[in-house]
Amino acid sequence: MELTNRKKRILRAIVEIYIITAEPVGSKAVAQQAGLDISTATIRNEMADLTEMGYLEQPHTSAGRVPSPVGYRLYVNELMGEHQLTIQETQRINEALNLRMEELDRCLDQAGKVLSQISDYPVFTAAAPRMRVTVKRYDLLMVEENAFIAVVMTDNSVVKNKLVRIPDTLSDTQLQLLSTVLNSSFVGLTLEEMEDTLDRMETRSAPGAFQLISMVVQFAIEVLGEQRNQPVHTAGITHLLEHPEYRSLDKAKPLMNYLAEEKEASRLPVTLGDGQNMNILIGPENVNEALKDTSVVMASYDIGDNMRGVIGVVGPTRMDYAKVTARLSYFADSLTRMFGKGELPAGSDGGDGQDQE
Repeated sequence: MELTNRKKRILRAIVEIYIITAEPVGSKAVAQQAGLDISTATIRNEMADLTEMGYLEQPHTSAGRVPSPVGYRLYVNELMGEHQLTIQETQRINEALNLRMEELDRCLDQAGKVLSQISDYPVFTAAAPRMRVTVKRYDLLMVEENAFIAVVMTDNSVVKNKLVRIPDTLSDTQLQLLSTVLNSSFVGLTLEEMEDTLDRMETRSAPGAFQLISMVVQFAIEVLGEQRNQPVHTAGITHLLEHPEYRSLDKAKPLMNYLAEEKEASRLPVTLGDGQNMNILIGPENVNEALKDTSVVMASYDIGDNMRGVIGVVGPTRMDYAKVTARLSYFADSLTRMFGKGELPAGSDGGDGQDQE
């Protein structure tokens, strides 16, 4: 059966009506929305064909139709119009990001909260793991005869320190020698490379010297590991309850718990493919069972130092994809500019906020 242009126009109308009403869509509503010069009987026949083709579903209690995940996918890929942000939306985003918070985590928290308020959906943000992070420098500061502070700086400007206590006394000369070994043998290496170098050094170092080296290098390995496991920030989880699909607590609770639990939220899809700036996962396209009845829309942004982050929206498959993708795209562009150049894109009036063909 052929998917004609008329069928596509009817499918687009049904998706856009259902996004607004959350109710099964009938032929009369389609006739008004699609602007087709055909009878409602013909529209019903086309809707029946779309159902048979898998693009629509018919709830048991209604003669109307709702989009299926396959229908949403076709809509997103081919039929969706481009939503233009209003001047109010761009101003609100810019005002929030203009706070110019220095800490990445804090900035992502703020960005997530603002996007959640604007979109009325839960939002997650994360800095994507950076696999090639290395140690740039070690500094060792004596505080007592048997204790020193180890300072580790990574190549993406993360600085961590730790108080290291040792069983024997340590002279300034010995501490300087330890610093020389660390800065000559354990900089510019990835986590795995540092582990390999440490293993090789164990066989050719005196036990006492190796113990000191190992204590500092193991701390550096922990620091590099933290850079690979960036926290996922979530905001606006209770917005789920504003949508008909989640008004039943039995339906909403599992997803809300999933988003609220840090360990579970860390399993959200926070990576995009190379060169991929936007990704939409609809219903069963989500691997995680908790997300099977939802859609996840993600956009990537550049943090600098070859690091990328992801900001995403979680909601019902009925979400307004055009608006969500427009807002996410603007947010991602704003974050990229802010982290890279310390500036935000100039706001535009975005027309009247209506979809543009």
